[in-house]
Amino acid sequence: MQANITDWLAVGWFLFAWGGYALTANYLAKGNPCLASVLHLYREDWVRRLLKREQRIADTSIIANLERNVSFFASTSILVLAGLLTLMSAPAGGMLVISELPFAEITSRQLWEVKVLFLIVIFVYAFFTFTWSLRLYNFASVLLGSAPLVDDELKGGEAEMEAFAIKLARVLSMAAAHFNYGLRAYYFAIAALAWVISAWLFMAASALVVGILYNREFHSRVLKEMMSSEPV
Repeated sequence: MQANITDWLAVGWFLFAWGGYALTANYLAKGNPCLASVLHLYREDWVRRLLKREQRIADTSIIANLERNVSFFASTSILVLAGLLTLMSAPAGGMLVISELPFAEITSRQLWEVKVLFLIVIFVYAFFTFTWSLRLYNFASVLLGSAPLVDDELKGGEAEMEAFAIKLARVLSMAAAHFNYGLRAYYFAIAALAWVISAWLFMAASALVVGILYNREFHSRVLKEMMSSEPV
């Protein structure tokens, strides 16, 4: 069975959900507290404090740990892509397994390959996003290495220290933002995986992912805890 209007509608809804949420989240983050905006403030405080320390081994360890997290997901993306390419080269086995699932739609080999290719595109995007995040963390490491020492006599004084803190915090936040974009790709890839069962399930999963992401980024409990000024 070739792709029908429901499949095209599902793909359009998926792209609208992903792109629409990305634009909406970026817009809301400018005027509303969210994980990204609150964490950026914490990064600025972190850099201001590290500029007052002589030993910055702990700070370099934190950035190295963040790099390892990004590297893990980048490597995982490659493994997932290898599996998807294998599945695309031998579609009979995957189609047989899916056909035995309840409520699974019968599909042609051509449409099956389109669905697998759709997942491949998502994980290729995730890989490039994670690797760019990794490079940004490398840039942040270089900036950290060039950070002025406590006893350095700066011409600009406190103003120059503050400017450096804001600059390094922004680079760290850009790295974290691209890491977040890669994680979103994983979330929406799980929604796209539902397409191999049903186009309607694909659309429902896309809407569910949007709801989960919005709740976690703008209304999660951890966000409230980070915004709280009350002592524990």
